Amino acid sequence: MPTDSKAQIQTALKNFAHGELQTNALDLFAALGYRSNKQLGLPEPTKEAFLQTWDDPSFRRDNALVDDWRVIDLVMQLTETELNQSAQRSLFDARAVDLDNYHSYLIFCLELAQPHYARTELARITREINKLFKMPALILFKHGDTLTLSVIDRRLHKRDADKDVLEKVTLIKDIRFRDPHRAHIEILNDLSLPKLVEDYHPQNFTAFHEAWRSVLDTSELNKKFFRELANWFYWAQAHVTFPNGAGKEETERNATSLIRLITRLIFTWFIQEKDLVPSDLFDENKIKTLLKDFDPKSSTYYKAILQNLFFGTLNTEMGARAFRHKPKPGQRADDFMAHNRYRYQDTFENSAAFLKLTENIPFLNGVCLNVWTVTTKSTASAKSFALTVFRNASATNSTCRIIFSLPNTMTQNFLREKTTRV
Repeated sequence: MPTDSKAQIQTALKNFAHGELQTNALDLFAALGYRSNKQLGLPEPTKEAFLQTWDDPSFRRDNALVDDWRVIDLVMQLTETELNQSAQRSLFDARAVDLDNYHSYLIFCLELAQPHYARTELARITREINKLFKMPALILFKHGDTLTLSVIDRRLHKRDADKDVLEKVTLIKDIRFRDPHRAHIEILNDLSLPKLVEDYHPQNFTAFHEAWRSVLDTSELNKKFFRELANWFYWAQAHVTFPNGAGKEETERNATSLIRLITRLIFTWFIQEKDLVPSDLFDENKIKTLLKDFDPKSSTYYKAILQNLFFGTLNTEMGARAFRHKPKPGQRADDFMAHNRYRYQDTFENSAAFLKLTENIPFLNGVCLNVWTVTTKSTASAKSFALTVFRNASATNSTCRIIFSLPNTMTQNFLREKTTRV
C-alpha cells in the first residue's frame, strides 16, 4: 500500500478527536479500503436502542459492561459483494466452496465511559456482542484518547452446523488517535484491503478471514523480526569496528560486540514501551534534526546517541548527567576519564536539546549497560581501554539504520495483544 494511504489512515485516526463516532469509523475503514452501502445504523446510537434491536437471554450485560456504554452504532456490514466493489474487481470466486460459512462481517463502533480498560474486559465485551450474531462482529472501541480494534475468531461447531464457536479475541489496543504510533499505522495498513489482496489473494470470504488472522498472528511477526535481525547481524559484522582489546580475532570480536549492542537495544526498547525512554531517540527524522552530521558513512548515531544513552544516561544517576568539561588548550579535561559523562557534544546541533530528552530517563545501573573493560591489575589500564572503546568502536549510520525499523517490528508484535478465551 502506498505511503499516502498510510497518511490517509493517520488523518482518519486524528479525526476521532472530534465529530460523530460512526462517521469517523466509516472514514477510517474507507481509508483501509473497506466501503459498504449496508450502513443502516440504529434508530439512535444508544445502548437502549442496541438492546431493543438485538438481545438474547445468553447476552450477559454485566460481562458486556453495558453500564459503561456511551455510544454504540453499526458502522457497516461487509459481504463478498461489498468487498468486490471495494476492490473494484471480482475479488472472490463465486464458485469456490466455502465450508466454514463466513458470509460477512458486522462492524460496530462503541464508545466507553472510562479512559482505560484491561484487554480481558474488552475481550469479554466482544464475546457478549458476538453471541447475538451468526457472523463475526468486529468492534472498534473508543475509550479516552485511544481506540482499540477487536477481532474475534470463530469456527463452525463440530457437531452443530448451525452454531459457531467463539474462540480467541485479538486486540489492536490503545491506538492514540491524536498522535498514532507508527507501529499502529503499520498494523492497520497491513489489514487494509489492497494490502491483503496483494499479499494473500483471497478467493472467498473464508480465505479473506484467514488473511486477517495471518496479519494478526504474532508468531508470524516473530519469525519476520528474528529473520530481519539475523540478516542484519551477519551483514553488520563487516561494517563495524571494535578495538583489539575486545578480542584478538576480528570476526569473533565484532560478533560479540554486536550481540552486546543488540542486547542493550532490546532492553532499551522494552523500557521505551513503558514510556521510560523517549521514542524520539529511535526516530530517524528526529535524529536528523538533533545531529549536525547524519551522513550514512559517519558513526554519529552510534557514538553520540547510543553510547550516551547506554553509559551516560541509563548507567548514570539522574541529576548527575552532563557532558564532559571542555579542556583548556593543550590539556585534558579534569573529567576526561569519567565513563559516565556524555561525549561528542560538538556533534549535536543543540546539546541542550539532548539533555532535555534524557533528563527524565531513570537510572537503571544494569549489568548489560556497564562500560566494556578488560581484566587487568591496573585500574588505569582498564579505564584506558574503556576510553578506547568510546573512541574506536564504530558503527556507521547506514549500519544503524536497521535500528529505526526493528523496534517498530517489535512494537507491532507487542501491540497485537491476544487474549485467550475468557
